[in-house]
This record gives sequence, C-alpha cells and structure tokens, in this order.
Amino acid sequence: MSIESTVEKSAVNGIRAALGIGGVLAVIVGILILAWPGKTAMVVTAIIAIYAIVAGLVYAGLGIFAKTKGGWARVGHIALGVLFIIAGVVALFNLGQTTVWLALFLGILVGIMWIVEGIVALSTLGDAASKGWSIAFAILSIIAGLVLLFSPIWGAVVLWWLIGISLIVLGLVNIIRAFTFKGAI
Repeated sequence: MSIESTVEKSAVNGIRAALGIGGVLAVIVGILILAWPGKTAMVVTAIIAIYAIVAGLVYAGLGIFAKTKGGWARVGHIALGVLFIIAGVVALFNLGQTTVWLALFLGILVGIMWIVEGIVALSTLGDAASKGWSIAFAILSIIAGLVLLFSPIWGAVVLWWLIGISLIVLGLVNIIRAFTFKGAI
C-alpha cells in the first residue's frame, strides 16, 4: 500500500468520523429540544450568558492590558467588558426570565425580518423571472411575519420545534453519509 493511498484512506476515515460524530450530536440535541424544549432553551440561554461573561472579561482585559491603544479605546473596551459581564451575570441569575425574553426577542426579530423580506420581494417584482412565485413568496412571508409579531412566543416555540426536528433529520442523514462515504477527496 502506497503512502498516498494510506493518506487518502486516513482522510476518508476522518471525514466519515466527522460526519458520524456530527450526526450523532445533532440527533442528541434535536431529541433534547423535542423532549425538554424549555430546559434545552434555558441551557442555550445559559451558554449565551457564559459567553457574554467571557467576552466581557476579554474586552476588559484588552482595555486594561493593551498599552498600545489610546485612552478612549481602553476606556471603551473596559466599559464594554463591564456591560457584557453585568448582562451575563444578570442573565444567569434570572435564567427563566432571560430565556422567555430571548424567545420573545427572537420571535419579534424573525417576524420583522420576514415582513421586510416579503416587502423586498415585492419591490424587486420587476426583475423576477416568475412574478407569480415572487408574489406568493412575498404574501406568505409577510403573513408569517405578522403572525410572529402578534404572537412571538408561540412563533419562537414553533421555530424551536422545527430546529429540533431538523437537527434529528439532518443528523440521521449525516450518520447514513458516514457509513456510506467512500469517495476520494
């Protein structure tokens, strides 16, 4: 067996392992989302809060220890760091309320984005190859956005369930890909 074929076989095995591990993790997270949607959302919120604290420490450290930056840049980094740390700590101590707030915020944000996307689709109607599909898309997008704006928590719950289902389906597909992947790179 040549060195080239050994390297290629190793690369194929690495790809198969990555697909398999990624698929298994996606299935596990998808099942967790569907089995315990509230608890899983709280874990995601806690991860975001911990990230905010770590980012705050990094920003504050940059402001304190970066001697090449000017005074205002250092003060800005320290202030931003302190804000990130405070936000992360408050989020961790109020995890339930922060999770609901985050779901509300994301529901409203996605609703606004869908409305804007529908309006943009209508505004580019003159350039569309298929005006019928563009109009249908725009109407559905605007209606979906309005539904989310009027009930953002319900919309966030539905989106959360869709994420869970998608992770399971895509994870299973990746697991199958891991077992069937044979190709050369």
